[in-house]
Amino acid sequence: MTSDIEKTVKQFILTEVLPGEDAEELTVTTRLITGGVLDSIATLKLVLFIEKHYGITLEAHEVDPEHLNTIAQIARLIRSKSPKASHESA
Repeated sequence: MTSDIEKTVKQFILTEVLPGEDAEELTVTTRLITGGVLDSIATLKLVLFIEKHYGITLEAHEVDPEHLNTIAQIARLIRSKSPKASHESA
C-alpha cells in the first residue's frame, strides 16, 4: 500500500521532473538519483518542495542518495522529521 506521502512525492516527480511519463513506471523503489531520474537541479527542486510542503528542513547530509534515492526512502525521511506527516498512513 502506498502512503499519502509517497503519492504526493510521486505526483511531484511526475509533474515537475517526468512530465508525460507513464506513472506506472515510477514506483516507490525506482532509483531516482543513482538511476538518473533526478539530476542536481531536479533534486534541489524536490528538496525545496518537501521542505515547503511538509514544513521541515533537510540537513545537508540528508540530501544524498542514502536518503533521497527512492520514494520509499524519501517518505521515511519526511516521517522522521515531521510530526504532521508521522500520522499519515504508512
